[in-house]
Amino acid sequence: MLTGLNVGVLALQGDFERHLYRLHALGLKGREVRRREDLAGLDGLIIPGGESTTMNLLIDRFEMREPLTDLCRTKGVWGTCAGMIMLARAVDDARIKPLGIIDISVQRNAYGRQVHSFHTSISVNWNGRPRNLSASFIRAPQVAAYGPEVKVLAEYEKNPVLLSQRNCLVSSFHTELNDDLTLTKYYLESFVSVFK
Repeated sequence: MLTGLNVGVLALQGDFERHLYRLHALGLKGREVRRREDLAGLDGLIIPGGESTTMNLLIDRFEMREPLTDLCRTKGVWGTCAGMIMLARAVDDARIKPLGIIDISVQRNAYGRQVHSFHTSISVNWNGRPRNLSASFIRAPQVAAYGPEVKVLAEYEKNPVLLSQRNCLVSSFHTELNDDLTLTKYYLESFVSVFK
């Protein structure tokens, strides 16, 4: 079912290699996206964690904002941590111009600095089937508000940490740092395959 999907990972900054590794583990090649030309022919795109202010700067430096936004409006896209910040409608940092793909507003580093990073288990309910995800929060953003069309798929201490809207999935946390392929597979099946 996943065979033949052409999924890119924005590779300007951040831990894009771990997402590529996840795609390889599921039988997909994956593509590093470093220039606007690399967006051509993609069925989906992952925007990884990293430093959102740097990511924002590099998107503009390499003149990727317009084609990146166009792709994210139509194809299955997933943003983790900094990727969530970039896909949001609004961010609490004037240095960042988010792409406005999902109707959420976020606060950067709301879970604390690097030293406050932690690992936990998140409970999600997909189609009446409960699942546990292994989640790492590293200078993670927090959702301050979300629109009526946004679905909250998981919470941590009553705060939304996994959300979706149409073709877009975002997570405050990382799952790509461990060997759990559950969320990557869910993204591919429920977003990339559907909006191919």
